[in-house]
Amino acid sequence: MTIINIISAIGNNSSIYPLLVRDCCIEAPSKILIARRENLKESKEIANDATREKTIDEYLTSAIWLGGIPAVESVADKYISKKGFSPLINLKLFKEEEKLGKDALQGIEYNINKFKNIQIKDVQDAVQDLIKVKNNKFAYEKLLTKKFFAATIIPTAIMGFILPPLNFALTRKLRENKSRKETINTQNKPSTSFTALNMEGFKQKIAGNKLQNQPAFTGNFVSTVANLRTIDKMAISDGGLTVGRVSTSRNKDEAYVNAFRMIGSMILNFVTPVYIAKGLDKLADKVFGINVNLDPLILDNKEFIQAIKDNKIELPKSNSAKDLFEFIDTKPDSLFSKFAQNLKKVSYLESGIRDPRKYVDIKELGEFRDEFEKFINSAKNSKNITKFAKKATGVKCINILANIGISSFLLAVALPKLQYLFNKKITGSYLDPGLRK
Repeated sequence: MTIINIISAIGNNSSIYPLLVRDCCIEAPSKILIARRENLKESKEIANDATREKTIDEYLTSAIWLGGIPAVESVADKYISKKGFSPLINLKLFKEEEKLGKDALQGIEYNINKFKNIQIKDVQDAVQDLIKVKNNKFAYEKLLTKKFFAATIIPTAIMGFILPPLNFALTRKLRENKSRKETINTQNKPSTSFTALNMEGFKQKIAGNKLQNQPAFTGNFVSTVANLRTIDKMAISDGGLTVGRVSTSRNKDEAYVNAFRMIGSMILNFVTPVYIAKGLDKLADKVFGINVNLDPLILDNKEFIQAIKDNKIELPKSNSAKDLFEFIDTKPDSLFSKFAQNLKKVSYLESGIRDPRKYVDIKELGEFRDEFEKFINSAKNSKNITKFAKKATGVKCINILANIGISSFLLAVALPKLQYLFNKKITGSYLDPGLRK
């Protein structure tokens, strides 16, 4: 993988890659170091406990947070396939026909009729998948609903309700062992074993919820949750994690500090980077006169640059649904269609035919087409297209790295520092509230 590929991946705020870099490589080590330094101001013993707890918490939580949802979804997809359905079918195809009726240019019924006469095996297989879901919509929706809840609840429960008590129990156990060695005649507190964790309250809450009337999920709800990106589900999971961390806190002060930290982390992880990226790209356009809204993999593509020089770039006539569908269906080998597929805006089967099971977001594809055209026009108006493209690639890569740097600083340094100032304000001490004796 080239440097451009890596920068492209970490610059995609719709994927988990920026979170992976920030969370594991920058944020976790910094938070552990800050936790140790802040607690060392008052107690070396508590600083050691804080360092151990923070290390376990940061890295185990990151592993579950980043890998839990994809892992559960992978298992769920295998289960759905065993039930005879293709997990690739997008429920928005039902919604599209309900909303637009005869004017719809995609949908379950529309796609079946459009692709059924194409006598290619993978196309016919896809059509049969559509027919199976069309005839069993309720059963398929039920499976997707279960998949969504499993993918969000299981990782959240482990991170928010199971891991913290286990971490706290380890601290109590180590402290009790140390106390036994140092004090012979002092009465020790009852030992807390890992098997005796007080998880009953959480279990009762879950059981209580099951006893209540089950909500009726509508097709719109199922369609919405089934089409959430992994990063959207991670944001939901992060919200559940916040609830779990606050509810499992060892005292009221620790609950306040955890709420402050988790809410700040959610904002800086899922909201701030998007606005930083937009701001940096707008600044580049004003300062350098370069539109850098395209992915660096496109800007650095030699075939793309040569096609601009030779005036051989083909684009849809407009960003209307009719023109976009006509283009991506008749010209799958065009650079526009290939880049759209690479960025997961369009999906093609191995035969080169568009996958009828996938939903095409026309608004998103239209915006991509417009940005594509803007860059081409800017490059043509420049004195040297090659130099213009290299400059655009360099600026875009700098913007991505700057975004990672700024957002990482906010998450790894600014937020933890503010957390301990908040801690000092409400408790009068820098020590972690849950570790104070």
